[in-house]
Amino acid sequence: MKNDNLKEQYRINERIRVREVRLVGDNIEPGVYPIQQALKIAEDEGLDLVEISPNAAPPVCRVIDYQKFLYQQKKRQKEQKAKSVKVVVKEIRFGPQTDDHDYNFKLKHAKGFLEEGSKVKAYVFFKGRSILFKEQGEVLLLRFANDLEEYGKVEQLPVLEGKRMIIMLTPKKVSVPKKPEAPKVVKKVTDTPKPKVAPESDEITEE
Repeated sequence: MKNDNLKEQYRINERIRVREVRLVGDNIEPGVYPIQQALKIAEDEGLDLVEISPNAAPPVCRVIDYQKFLYQQKKRQKEQKAKSVKVVVKEIRFGPQTDDHDYNFKLKHAKGFLEEGSKVKAYVFFKGRSILFKEQGEVLLLRFANDLEEYGKVEQLPVLEGKRMIIMLTPKKVSVPKKPEAPKVVKKVTDTPKPKVAPESDEITEE
């Protein structure tokens, strides 16, 4: 299905209905050609004329094997998808007068989120007249960021958005610990054995 969608994105050969095109491709003299001449050049090369930039003036066409072109596009899409890492944002909500027990509970969760690579969006929600305590909310969020400095860095300082004061923390890259080296085996140096004297003769023998 995806391959069919890819095919529909590009017009090829006789489906390209314009008067002239800008031609590119390997072993091709780039330039603007009437469509019939461009089609003949592609045919003489045993290749296809593929419209790669339909909105250009004139449209840009490449002389290439169509199947090879689709393969290259599919490969490029896979590479782009692999590069685009999905960022997960976890939210943690505080009240303007959060007690220590609740604070420590949420701090523990935030550490876990940052360790697993998620961003943390912490905010203080102000109800009604509690907006008067916005300075207190800012102090709370800064304390929160300070307590998490080993795990994450501040991406956005506390900012008031409507009834919420928000701070954003992004995880620090955790270096992979090196494997401990195996202890070196040190051979114990023993004393050189003393020569034994045979009882019945003066000859010295060594073991």
